[in-house]
Amino acid sequence: MQQLLFTVIFSEMTLIMVLSFKTPLRKLVIMTLDRIKRGRGPVVVKTVAGTFSVFLISSIYSMLKIQRQQIDEGGVLNPTDQVLMAKHLLEATLMGASLFLALMIDRLHHYIRELRLRRKTMEAVKNQSRGFEDGTAGSSEEIKTEEEMTALKAKLKHLESEIESKSKEVNAAEANAVALRKQSEGFLLEYDRLLEENQNLRNQLQSLDWRLSHSGSKKNT
Repeated sequence: MQQLLFTVIFSEMTLIMVLSFKTPLRKLVIMTLDRIKRGRGPVVVKTVAGTFSVFLISSIYSMLKIQRQQIDEGGVLNPTDQVLMAKHLLEATLMGASLFLALMIDRLHHYIRELRLRRKTMEAVKNQSRGFEDGTAGSSEEIKTEEEMTALKAKLKHLESEIESKSKEVNAAEANAVALRKQSEGFLLEYDRLLEENQNLRNQLQSLDWRLSHSGSKKNT
């Protein structure tokens, strides 16, 4: 399960990196996402997201159950419960990160499509304004043309400001993805440390059991 989650997260991070830079591969990814969002694609995506959410809630419930057991036993957890707690915490973190990255991919795809539409609109406005500048007409037509040019320039400035704000949102989403990757790596290191500590505790318990059984056998003789 954890290997699958790590694979999903790294795949989502790769998609985010591809969508963040203008390359031929980004066009292919955008076309693929466009096809996924058509037909039965959204239903499949929602089903997968719902499944992940159920597993996330299950992991959180298991952690709460272990904490409740810890309170009942006087605030002390045995090594097995500690390992289970770390396992559920890691799985919940990975599933939450995967859902968050999936949301970032959806938002990036939406913003990129919106930016493309706005750029096309801006190009049409610029071409139209150039046509007005090059044309010659009577005095009344020139006044109307100047008014239309002023309105179009104002609209152009508004579109440029919106594009700038959308670009900042895309950069912020990329920074969040990098921060989540570092957090996942930290949880993995902590999980490995807990596994090693659990193994050491089991070895100590086995050694104590062997000593007790050995001393007991000597007393019997």
